[in-house]
Order: sequence, then structure tokens, then C-alpha cells
Amino acid sequence: MDIFKQIAAELGIRPHQVEQTVALLDEGNTIPFIARYRKEATGELDETVIRDLAERLTYLRNLEERKAEVTRLIDAQDKLTPELTTAILSAATLQELDDLYRPYRPKRRTRASIAKDKGLEPLALKLLEQGAEDPETLAKAFLGEDVPTAEGALQGAQDILAEQFTDDPANRARIRKFTYDTGLLVSEKADEEVPEAKEFQMYFDYFEDVAKIPPHRILAINRGERLNALKVKIQVDADKVYALLSEEIIKDSTSPALPYLREAITDGYSRLLAPSLERDIRRTLTEKAEEHAIQIFAKNLRDLLMQSPVRGHRVLGIDPAFRTGCKVVAVSEFGDLLEHTTIYPHEPQKRWDEALKTLKSLVDKYSLSLITIGNGTASRETEQLAAELIREHKPKLQYLVINEAGASVYSASDLAREEFPNLDVSIRGAVSIARRVQDPLAELVKIDPKSIGVGQYQHDVNQKELANTLDQVVESCVNHVGVELNTASGALLSHVSGLSARVANNIVDYRSTNGIFKTRSELKNVKGLGPKSFEQAAGFLRIANGSRPLDNTAVHPESYPLAQMILAQIGYSEQDLADRDTLVQIRERLKTLNAKQVAENLEAGEPTVRDIIDSLSQPGRDPRDELPPPLFRADVLSMEDLRPGMILKGTVQNVVDFGAFVDIGVKKAGLVHISQLSDRYVRHPTDVVQVGDIVTVRILNVEPTLERISLSMKTEQSH
Repeated sequence: MDIFKQIAAELGIRPHQVEQTVALLDEGNTIPFIARYRKEATGELDETVIRDLAERLTYLRNLEERKAEVTRLIDAQDKLTPELTTAILSAATLQELDDLYRPYRPKRRTRASIAKDKGLEPLALKLLEQGAEDPETLAKAFLGEDVPTAEGALQGAQDILAEQFTDDPANRARIRKFTYDTGLLVSEKADEEVPEAKEFQMYFDYFEDVAKIPPHRILAINRGERLNALKVKIQVDADKVYALLSEEIIKDSTSPALPYLREAITDGYSRLLAPSLERDIRRTLTEKAEEHAIQIFAKNLRDLLMQSPVRGHRVLGIDPAFRTGCKVVAVSEFGDLLEHTTIYPHEPQKRWDEALKTLKSLVDKYSLSLITIGNGTASRETEQLAAELIREHKPKLQYLVINEAGASVYSASDLAREEFPNLDVSIRGAVSIARRVQDPLAELVKIDPKSIGVGQYQHDVNQKELANTLDQVVESCVNHVGVELNTASGALLSHVSGLSARVANNIVDYRSTNGIFKTRSELKNVKGLGPKSFEQAAGFLRIANGSRPLDNTAVHPESYPLAQMILAQIGYSEQDLADRDTLVQIRERLKTLNAKQVAENLEAGEPTVRDIIDSLSQPGRDPRDELPPPLFRADVLSMEDLRPGMILKGTVQNVVDFGAFVDIGVKKAGLVHISQLSDRYVRHPTDVVQVGDIVTVRILNVEPTLERISLSMKTEQSH
């Protein structure tokens, strides 16, 4: 089966779609560009399918390269047979190919290779024939200086057979499957005492079916083992394994060679095959668990980045602390820093009234309408300060607690130093906390995604895979939303399709030198931004008040003539898009168009025409505006205020395999266990909630000493 047909079958699409998409990828087009602007070629494949296709393409191309390499290496040993060639060509996975190559792979000296060097391979083959000859008599023909005894000769022959049985691809595949299907993953307390041991108490005497163990438990057990808190092994019924191997190997149960073959089977499995397969299976379990954890992290990150921006608010940002004081910033509705200061309302200074006076003064001076507070140390106490300010002085003011994960990473970065060269690190962190609510995407792209704090086990998974996947999420979100060319930072621009970090910085430099961009085509003047980069990037960049209204839509410049023809069909021109009142009329007239008919009349692709009609209806559209805004608060709750049965609104902070953590406005987020997420059965928490959701929860239980809150999203009658 050729690669295109195989991918098409796996993804449930047509081979022609695969072929066209692969051609576009091989030409250097980005996935966001292909998904958005090459729908006719791909048959309207969405971005997720194209990413899956690209990933599978890479794997299968690597597999083909490896097949050629394995064939060459075995042929160089003069051991390539037609049967082996067929088996190599039909191998469906790298694992299968590795099993086929294993017997021919150069090995360090083993018991089997030493026995072969002594000339004992013919004796091993004689035993395997299972004839009627006495093995000891056969062995005497192989005695010499290197092999003084028949017993030594037979032991050497057994060593050769043990390795042969172990290396046989069919045996490995069969026993691997048996071990996976029937084995137990067993963990127990390690012999040595380590400080982290108590975290893993539930695994001190634990076992679970290999085939059923969920991803988060695999990663927890792996971590326990890595920290020397646990000993872990796979347990399987060895007698059944011996029986399975014997079925394949032993042909004559009356042969005198039988005891030697059985000994070789037992030795080969216990010494060679079992440890090797245990490594294989645990590696496979880990890879699957890591892939699952990375996907959950990716989904949480997407939901966080795609949260609705809070527009039009001038914000008071507070990075709380005790001894060193709370860093306070006032930022404009555009994110510009207006003023910064430090207040000391908490221990040890306790200058509470002075802090209130400073905050009130800043609110009045800059007409601030929203307070954002970081959720780190002293967050709770600072919340009480904000609540008192609102209650006593500013009843129209509201506040919101922001997850400050990554703010310190940003504030110490080169990017933050460039943006605020004269500011203290902690003040930069407060600016990040203030801006996060104004445009979560624009601010969070400045931070390494791993530091944003919406994953589980992010330090335990393959870091390269994690970084690649999270970068793809950021790229996808940025291009889905679109980027305002005249205000975007270099960090945001660097995630736009086709733009490298260097070119993104060149755009910012060009803007500083030449003033704002009037048109998208002016991008062609930017150093390093060639025709290909322009093609990939232009459609995702917006110019709100430029000279061409189409530059403020998702219509690609290559389709401007088509967009103008569509407008002409309803009696309007491009410039009419800039007039708010006329736009209302254009929108109504566009609704009367039949995309299929328009496409036929203008000899254009229907998907492109459909997208253009949609884009012309909504210049400057931000898809995030359709989402609910974050939950604002005016007063503070404490854990002592909570009672079972209370109904509260909260914000989903993190989603993990066993449930969701919800911020209900007290110091600790509460947990809605997966069993409490819905009245119906929930396969995975992400099917019900996502990061940033505003949800209604009921308090089930509060444990103040453990700082633990149990919540439910079920209706009361379902209890």
C-alpha cells in the first residue's frame, strides 16, 4: 500500500486529498495557511486533520527510509533472503521492523556469540532438528581445546538457541502481545528512604493490568521510580509464556534433545526476552501516557489563550507580596504603562490605610475600572485590600484574580528587558498581570508555554514533544484570531504563519522607523520578508485603519479581485466596508448571495467564495469576542465562609484526567471530581469543561486544615 493510500485509509479521507495536501506541505506552506487558504486543494480538510496527516507522513517516510537502511545492512552481511525482503517491505511499524533487524544487528559479545566463535552453532542446529541422536554423543564431535567437555559444548549450544529464540521476530511479537494483554504493572516501596516517598504511598503495594492502567497513573509511577521512591516491574505468568514458546519450538516431545531445548527456552525468556519486552512495553506505555498528557496540556493551553479579551478597561495590576511589598501598575486600555509604585499593606510593615489611599489615588488619577491581582503569595490578603477599596471608596470598581503562572519567567526574559529596560523585574511582572485580562493571547505568547501552568506532569513528559505541540497550539490560536499589524509585539508576530522571529522583529523595526503600515502590501518592503513569507502571512495580519478596508479582513490579498467582484455583484465597492452604516446594508445584501452560484459565475472555488462572503460581513472580527468574559468580583470569600450545599460561580483553572480545578474566589481552587462533573457519564473531563469556563458549582465538602474543597456540578436530585 503506498503512503498516500495508507494515510487516506487511516484518516478516513480520499487519497487525492492526501496527495494535494502533501504537495502543499512539501512546497513549504504552513498548516494554518493550507487550512485557511487552500481549501479547494485539500477538499476543505481542517487544521487538526492536516496536522495529523503531516505527523503520519513524517512517521511513514521515516519508516520507508529505515526499511531501505535495514535492507542495505542485512544485504551487506549476505543474509538477505526473498522472504526477509518481503517481511521488511510489509512491516507496518518501526517496532516490527526493529524485531526483523534484531537477529542481524551487530551485538557486543554475548554468551551466544562466544559459543559461535567456539564453533558450536552446528551443534545448536542439530539439537533444534530434534532428531533421535543422543545430544551427549553429538557434543563429542565438537570437543577441543576451547571446548573440553560435552557438558560445556551443550551449554554453549543452549546459549546460541536461547538467543535465537529471543531474537525471532514472531516469538517477540507473540510474547509481547501476551505480556501486554495479561501482565500486571506492579509497584512497591523502594528499599531506600527518600524525602519524596510519602507522595507515592498509594503505590507502595500496588498492581494494575498493563492494558488498562490510565495515563496519569503511568506517569505518577514513573516519577516515583525516577525519584527512587518506588520499585516497578511487569509481572506475567511465566509458565504460560514457556508453553507458548514451546508450542512454536518443540516439534517432537520424544526427542532426547527436549530437556536442552526446554532449558534454552527458560533461560532465553528469563535472561533475555522478559527484560527486553518489559523495557519495550514500559516505553510504549510511557509514550502513550506522555502523548495523552501533552494533548490535555495542549487543549488547556488553547482554551486559556482563546479566552475573551476584556476591552476598554484601564487596569490596576497588583503583584502581591508580604515583606517586599505589592508591586502596583496602572495601564491604559491599550496596555501602555501609565504609572507604577509599591505598597506595603501586609506583614511586617502593615501600612494598610496608606496602601488604600495610594490605590484610590491611582484609580481617580487614571479613571481605572478594573483591578487584577496575581494569585501567588499574599494574593488572599491583597484581595481583601481590593474588596475594602471597592466597598469603602469605589463601588463601581471590580476585581479579578489572575493566574500569574509564568509572569516571573516573562519579567526576567530578554523580551521584557527590551520592552521595559528601566523597570525592576517585579514591576514587569505586575504589568504582565494587568495586561493578561486585556488580551490573554497577546500577553501569554510572550511566555514559554510550559510555564503557563495548565498542564499535569509537564515536567515528566518528553520535553521536545511538549514544546513542539504547545508551539503548534500557539501558532494555531494566533492565526485563528489574526494579528493587528500596527500594534502587535515581535513575540506575537513571530507566531504568524510564515514569519520567523527575525522577520517579526524586522517588522517592528520597520514600523518604528517608517510609522504605521497603511497597507498589507507595504510588508514587502520589510527586510527578509520575501514573496513566500508574504503569501503565508498576509491573510493573518490585519490593519484596522489603513487605506484598504480589505486589509482589515481575513480575505487574502491574492483574492482581493474576487472580493471586489463579489461586492460589485451587490452594488458596493471595497471602500464602502469602512463606513459603519453602509456595512450594515452590505451584511444584509451578502446574506442573499448563494455561494455556489457566485462561485460558478466568477469561476472561483466555492469554499473560497464562502469564506470571502463571511469575512466581508465582519471586518476586524475577533472570534474570541463571542466567548463569555471572565468572572469579575467585588467582595472576597474565605474558606471559613464556605458551607456544604452553597451554590457559587467559579472559573475553571485547570482540567486534568480525574477532574477540573475551579477558582471560586477563595485561596485554593476546589476540585470537581470527574464523577461530579455531570449527571450523565463523563468519558473525560475535557468533554464537559474547558479552561476559562464560568461554571456553577455546589460545595460538597470543605477541609480547611488540608485546604481542600470538593465541588459538584451535578443537579441536586441526581445525588
